[in-house]
Amino acid sequence: MAETIQTIFTEPAHTQMMNRLWDLQLLNGYIRDEDITQLASLFGLSEIEVEGVVSFYHFFHRQPTGKYTIYVNNSIVADHKGCQRIIETFERETGARLGSVDRSGMFGLFETPCIGLSDQEPSALINFYPFTQLNAMKVKDIVGRLKAGVDVADICDQPQDNIRFTPADNKTLFFRHLEAGASITKAQALSPDGVIDALKISELAGRGGAYFPTWKKWQAAKEQGASPKFVVCNADEGEPGTFKDRVLMNACPHSLIEGMIICAYTIGASMGFIYLRGKYRWLLPRLEATLADYRKMGLLGKNCNRIEGFDFDIRIQMGAGSYVCGEETALLESLEGKRGEPRTKWFFPVEKGYLQLPTVVNNVETFCAVAQILDIGTDAYLKLGIPGSAGTKLISVSGDCKLPGLYEIEWGMTVAELLELCEAENPYYIQVSGPSGECISIKEKFRRISMLDLLARKDIRCGGSFMVFNKDRDLVKVLLNFAAFFKQESCGICTPCRAGNFIIQRKLERLDNGLAIEEDLKELKTWGEIMKTTSRCGLGKTATNSLILAMDKFRDYFGEKLDKSYNGQSMKFDMEAATREYETYKK
Repeated sequence: MAETIQTIFTEPAHTQMMNRLWDLQLLNGYIRDEDITQLASLFGLSEIEVEGVVSFYHFFHRQPTGKYTIYVNNSIVADHKGCQRIIETFERETGARLGSVDRSGMFGLFETPCIGLSDQEPSALINFYPFTQLNAMKVKDIVGRLKAGVDVADICDQPQDNIRFTPADNKTLFFRHLEAGASITKAQALSPDGVIDALKISELAGRGGAYFPTWKKWQAAKEQGASPKFVVCNADEGEPGTFKDRVLMNACPHSLIEGMIICAYTIGASMGFIYLRGKYRWLLPRLEATLADYRKMGLLGKNCNRIEGFDFDIRIQMGAGSYVCGEETALLESLEGKRGEPRTKWFFPVEKGYLQLPTVVNNVETFCAVAQILDIGTDAYLKLGIPGSAGTKLISVSGDCKLPGLYEIEWGMTVAELLELCEAENPYYIQVSGPSGECISIKEKFRRISMLDLLARKDIRCGGSFMVFNKDRDLVKVLLNFAAFFKQESCGICTPCRAGNFIIQRKLERLDNGLAIEEDLKELKTWGEIMKTTSRCGLGKTATNSLILAMDKFRDYFGEKLDKSYNGQSMKFDMEAATREYETYKK
């Protein structure tokens, strides 16, 4: 068996902060005052600094969260599938009100944004085990069995991969069989420079949404003189509506690991990390088992794959519920045991990343693509897709369609074709790449999905998801859900994002209540532009993308929402909201 990671590289003590906090949270159900004191002493920090880390992450609590901690997904797709009814049922059956713990201390009930199960809503996590396709009877049964002492692990669901479509004639890239070590051996035959040349020929670009050429990033890291170097997989898939990385890590984790090993071999790295989002904790045993298998086969550890002097291993770091940690520098801060706040962009991570040393950060889909491209060869890869946009793309499809799930499409497919495949039901509004992406109307259904951005034909660059909404959905309600998400997830370090998201949400509430005037629409756009140009990281810069686009593409809809009498007295009366509490708790 290969030597373990500890013999290859010893991390500074403070990088274990997140792991210590997770241990305490899972052991006691919260972080106690004495825990703060002990951690401050252990890591040589003030108690305020430790408190600052704890308070940054959603899944670290300073008050008890119950023996069974329940997180119900409240994303827009879950809302449309009935998550409010699920919350009400949990409240009734557990005796815990939302955001609190029941009197016995057995159940804690909380909301959380998308848990990566948008194809199987309504869904929830109980002690971080997944429960899918919930209804009132199923919730009642779950709670009853927990009260009877059944272990959560014994009754949780095993989420389906729901791989609905792959290219015809067995042309799938991601779900083809990959022999363990095969792509690593081919990388060795190519040499590090040859790997970079292969990636350059394939034109593989980062699949997290930014589409930066993978070969350029790896070459820049390879050319850095500092050492050691690191490889980081961004598995913090937090964009609502996106679940492609979840499927990859469950269906083919070996591709991910091989892609990371190839990157390490190419740039000369000695240590790798998979930064796994907290809501995917249930995937941890699967990933750990795969890593163990690779160590047994000699593909990780000392002299990986019998390559003399190539020492590399991987550990998994659990995130703790922070969307902003999807931004690569915020992720690196979190990996070092700090608050996950984006860094100022003095340096790229390939120059000064983890521990201020050269680091490559790519997402799950990118690493999986690397392993498969090297295995099949660039010639075969270039036959997929269209000229200038080769290969295939994974797209998570959810919302108003009969076949939600994962679709592997060849670049060049049109929106109309994808909507037909998923059997979309009266589609009207499609949200591409999550709330921070692009909204399109059904009038744009003949646009292609590709990496191209042509003047004559503007294609859609999809980061990984399509949320389909039909004509009956209230567009303002959708945008309000997005605004609430961004307000909650902003790290708050920069004023445009911190204040802007709050103002955007209030303006949309005003619009939803029939009190908005034309000036409010103008101010929404103005704030959107301010946030886009002055925010510190991608969260603030992209938070209003969909709102601004929707106001342009659905002018008539927004016009109908305005207070045309301009007297501020036309606030609608919401009978459902007014009677909800009575209907919920009446005897």
